[in-house]
Amino acid sequence: MTTLTSAPLSTLLQRLFAEAEQTEAAFRAERARLSPAERAARSGTSADYKTLYLTHAKEVYLAVSRETATLLYMLGRSMKARSVVEFGTSFGISTLHLAAAVKDNGGGRVIGSEFEPSKVTRARENMVAGGVADFVDIRAGDALETLSRDLPDAIDLVLLDGAKSLYAPVLAMLAPRLRSGAMIVADNADMSPDYLTVVRSPGSGYLSVPIGSDVDLTMKI
Repeated sequence: MTTLTSAPLSTLLQRLFAEAEQTEAAFRAERARLSPAERAARSGTSADYKTLYLTHAKEVYLAVSRETATLLYMLGRSMKARSVVEFGTSFGISTLHLAAAVKDNGGGRVIGSEFEPSKVTRARENMVAGGVADFVDIRAGDALETLSRDLPDAIDLVLLDGAKSLYAPVLAMLAPRLRSGAMIVADNADMSPDYLTVVRSPGSGYLSVPIGSDVDLTMKI
């Protein structure tokens, strides 16, 4: 048994994934009622991410899929990751998977960043409920500030799952600390063309492959 597949974390994740599916179904239904111009204004590279995350998606989990969450745990364990950075914590589903990997690796820290204060509170509560709070530091605020300081010298694993327009700037900020062989998982990467241009350009210092229709897996060479 692992931390991920044992109580209390396994039971907690079942509940959180069910809640995530409910909130995201309601969010999709609301978006379906918008005009194409209104939908474009809320997403993509030109979106006002502060309005999106503080207003329209305040109660929405915006979680990674179950498959992507499991991938995060598997990567963390196989890499023996101890230093993990997450952009876009939300209610903490992905954070719990990353923290479980770090715990099962013998220790380390997951540094997360979340813009919406109420989500930070809930995510921290979920870390306690899942038994992994000692391995997680969730920072409240804009990632361009919260992830610009007090990071480990060598980062093993990164998850990008916040505002898509910030994927490239966040990567540029973290790049000097990515160790050779570090892995980057970008959820909904198809919505961040600037990021994909960076990691897929020849001579960029990265190797990148798509996983499924919307996840990009990148390695720092």
